[in-house]
Amino acid sequence: MRRLFLLVVLIGLVVAAVGLVMLGAFPPQPHPQQIQKVLPNDRFQHS
Repeated sequence: MRRLFLLVVLIGLVVAAVGLVMLGAFPPQPHPQQIQKVLPNDRFQHS
């Protein structure tokens, strides 16, 4: 029973390591979006 548990833990660690290597080798691409900010006019009025 202990050997089965260790095998499952080892397989999980291998899968996690492969996932990290894949993320490092092929990082996800960012999705840039344009941001528009509206500023009130009273901030720019000079007296």
